[in-house]
Amino acid sequence: MKRRSVSVMLTVLFSTIFLVGNAQPYRVLTVNDFRGIPRRTGATIAETSCFVDLKYDVHQEGNNCQLTFHVALTMDNERSWIDRSRITSAAMLADILKHEQGHYNISYFEGQELLYTLNRMHFSTNYKAEVEGEFDRIHAKYKQLNADYDDDTLNSKNSIQQTSWDKYFQRKLAYQQSANRTALLQR
Repeated sequence: MKRRSVSVMLTVLFSTIFLVGNAQPYRVLTVNDFRGIPRRTGATIAETSCFVDLKYDVHQEGNNCQLTFHVALTMDNERSWIDRSRITSAAMLADILKHEQGHYNISYFEGQELLYTLNRMHFSTNYKAEVEGEFDRIHAKYKQLNADYDDDTLNSKNSIQQTSWDKYFQRKLAYQQSANRTALLQR
């Protein structure tokens, strides 16, 4: 009987910008999370940069592969920034933070879906390609969602669309937290 353990890491950077396995809890961003130097070109007032890291351990016996996944979401404080010189009021800062929270939320949802989906798959000895394929599919979905979010909200300037997205995020977070509690109870 052949046994082998392997650890692999995939990293994806979002720039604008969890169940067997591990994931980190959700958090709310603050102005102190944005320590990067603003790029003062264009209309962008803020940018959120998050990394979704996927690691997995492999236990293989013959042609059977069992994978244990670990997903981490990291906000890169040095690449995330707010151009404070263009913020004219506390209300404007709150709106910008709310919008940037949306980008963090999208990255969080990607990590959650990645863990959920991969934990329900069965893997062959070609597990690396199978994991990468699913990772790429899910990442493309959330990359598009990030672009749609900015387009719909005009980077937070369209308050009606921003409110609609905020409600979407609230519903999805409530569902996610409920699903995570249920998964913990089933362990």
